[in-house]
Order: sequence, then structure tokens, then C-alpha cells
Amino acid sequence: MATFGTDALDLIQGQDGMVSRQQLLACGVSKEAIRWNSGRSWRVVLPRVYLLGRESITQRQRHIAALLYAGPGSVITGAVAAEFHGVGSATVGEVIDVITLPSRRRRSAGFVTVRPSLVVDAQPSIRGPLAYASVGRACVDAAAGLRSPSMREAIFIEAIQKGLVSLDDLSEWVYRIRPREAAALHAALDSAASGAWSLPESRLLELMSTSRVLPPAWPNAKIEDARGLPLLTPDAWIDDVAMAVLVHSRRYHSRAHQWDATVERDAGLVAAGVVVAGVTPHQIDADPYAVLARLEATYRAAAARVRPKVTAYEKEGWLRLPESDSTESAA
Repeated sequence: MATFGTDALDLIQGQDGMVSRQQLLACGVSKEAIRWNSGRSWRVVLPRVYLLGRESITQRQRHIAALLYAGPGSVITGAVAAEFHGVGSATVGEVIDVITLPSRRRRSAGFVTVRPSLVVDAQPSIRGPLAYASVGRACVDAAAGLRSPSMREAIFIEAIQKGLVSLDDLSEWVYRIRPREAAALHAALDSAASGAWSLPESRLLELMSTSRVLPPAWPNAKIEDARGLPLLTPDAWIDDVAMAVLVHSRRYHSRAHQWDATVERDAGLVAAGVVVAGVTPHQIDADPYAVLARLEATYRAAAARVRPKVTAYEKEGWLRLPESDSTESAA
């Protein structure tokens, strides 16, 4: 059995019992002791990375092991880091993506992939022995690793709408990675820039923008009735006729009380004289042309009445990217 001094014990405790071969040697543990304990009293988690015990490792210990395997200066990125920052749309798989110093080589083992990067992340999140890429980098790396355009959009939209990252910071990270990888992310960046709060709302705004009848819609506008009291924030608002379009999705109103409250607040818009059109994500995906035709018919009907005395304000902090060049910077 290996014996450890106070400094070594502090190190091991601070790393949840995870330690690298290099750290063990630096602590005075002999190569013979490492060989004897490996596979006996210590679990070999990754090449040259050990758990000083035989219990099953936790998810946190996996993250620590991944960083020990990658070496000093490494950070976890991709879906794992995005989830750490609170982006629930990031689908976390079995593999932990780690970026390391450019002087090191690309390699993988078990549940870890390590790749060198010349792009410096100046604001990683350090939590004791753990290091995660900044929100912008994590989201861009997570989206770049996905084939599904809708999943890329969901990650970007959620990160923006939760206030985890600014549109400028997200755009900057898209433009910093290789152009070949960034090309697939421009559409997702446009969706995030549209002001939508969710992927279905983004689909709705995109669909409405194709109409030759509907004027440009405001996403998530602030609405007040004639007395200045706030009304439900619609997913899309057409101001000239006071028309609200709402995406009704049980996924985004998963709890019964949330769904009931939304329906009740819909009634508040109607009571204020607003014309309300409701759609579902399934309708948008299954028959977008029928949805658009219904919205255009609703708009014509709304235009035929006297506009109610409601006041709308465009949501601050969003912008619509130029249609002619979706890769143009939002800055």
C-alpha cells in the first residue's frame, strides 16, 4: 500500500480521490507502488488516471478524470460544459469533449476525447479541480458536434433567452472557429438573433417572414391595455392590427398550472380587443402552408375592424439579421 503525506492527501481529497500518475510520482509514490495498487486497491479510470478506491465513479469524478487525462490547462467543452452552464437543450452523451493546449496531440480513451486548440478561451469557469469552457464556446462546440439543425437552434436560443450568453459573444465564437465548421451554425445563429424564446417560436417567425401579406412581426413584444396594465407577451405580434400569435406547446408549459395560467392570460388579450391566433408546434411542422394561410386570413379579418387601444413595445436587445447575408455579424 502507498503512503501519502499531508500535501498529497489534500490534493487527493480536493480531486475527489482522482489522481494522475504524474501527480502520484510528484508526491513521492514509487512506480512499483503505482503498478502494485493499480487494479487491486485502485481503480484505473483512464490511462495513467486512477481512483484511489474500488467504488464506482460519479459523474463529477469522470469530469475530473477527463481533465487529468488531458493535462494541465485543459477545459471541458461541448455539451457537457453547456449543460453545466444551464443549457438543458444540450444533449449529453457518453463522451466528454476536452480542449487542451496546442502543443499537445489529439487523442481519445474511454469516455474522453482530447483535441488541441489554438483558439484561446479567456473566461473558462473554474470550480476547484474542474474547468469548463465559457458559455459561448461550450454552446458553439456543442452545436458544431450535432447534425440536427433544430438541435443547434435549440441550444443557441435557450442560451440567449436564459441570459447565459449575449448574442454578440455567441456570434464571436461562431466566427472564431474554422469556417467549414461555422458554416453549419449560421442558421442557428439567425434563429437566436430573431428574438424567439424557443425553437417552435423561431419556426413560427421564420414561417411568417415568408408571407407577402403579413408585415414583419415583433417577437415577444410587451403589450399593455388601454389602462396601461400588462397583458400576456405573445410569441409574435403584428402591431398595425393588434394581432397576437401564440404557440401553444405542452412541452414548454409542462406543468398543469402553467398551462392553465397561459390559457387564462390568452383570454386577457381577447378581452382587450386583441385578435389572437393560436398554433401548435405540430401544426407548424406538419402543414406550415395551412398555418400561414390561416394567419393571413386572421390578419385580413383583424384589419377590417377598428384597432383597439393597446400599446406594444418591441423587445429590447434583439435584432433581425439581414436576409441577404445570414453570416454577417450582428455586432
